[in-house]
Amino acid sequence: MTHVLEADGLTRSFGGRRAVHGVSLQLDAGECLALFGPNGAGKTTLLRLLAGLLKPTAGTARVNGQLLRGDASARGQVGFISHQSMLYGPLTVRENVELAARLYAVSEPRAAAAQALGEMRVTERAESPVRSLSRGLQQRVSIARAMVHRPRVLLLDEPYTGLDALGAATLTEMLERLRGDGATLVLVTHNIAEGLEVATQAAVMHRGRVVRRERREELDADSYADAYRELVGGAT
Repeated sequence: MTHVLEADGLTRSFGGRRAVHGVSLQLDAGECLALFGPNGAGKTTLLRLLAGLLKPTAGTARVNGQLLRGDASARGQVGFISHQSMLYGPLTVRENVELAARLYAVSEPRAAAAQALGEMRVTERAESPVRSLSRGLQQRVSIARAMVHRPRVLLLDEPYTGLDALGAATLTEMLERLRGDGATLVLVTHNIAEGLEVATQAAVMHRGRVVRRERREELDADSYADAYRELVGGAT
């Protein structure tokens, strides 16, 4: 069976330190993995490996059976939202999102940008320079940019950071809609309640390894936070 997103023994070392060590996972259409872990656990490095932005030291990552790093079409099926916006400050909101659409060869980039901005409720700021926006609004633009080419896999690294209540609710609504449309999500967050709200699977990463993973329906949300703290000890 071909999974939408599959990792087999993914490992990444920096010098003598292993940031990610032997991670394997399989996700199918409409699934969302909420990935928890303290700072330095290797979560961001894992996302970058799954996005094809880093070459693994060992192991493989595939999207719809296509090997990442070896196939540009595989990388084009992935959207990546970093905890840093990485937007072009002097450009307008619309220009940032439309540029991404053009880079992904979207057939109607202006219309696609307008739709993505509407979904994140920032249409009224479309002609504002990004550098004039608040941190929360910049994050919403960053999310719109990552979604403009309608990726089948969406990787999110602390996407709720800087969002106000409206932005957070809009993001949760969008993630649930994407899942319903068959997208596959990996969500890294420190907020266990937010992660479990949209997850079909939950995992804990610590010291480069996945130390706990289970289906959402198999865990008790009320006791999960306590179990998480026991697993990672005093790490934050």
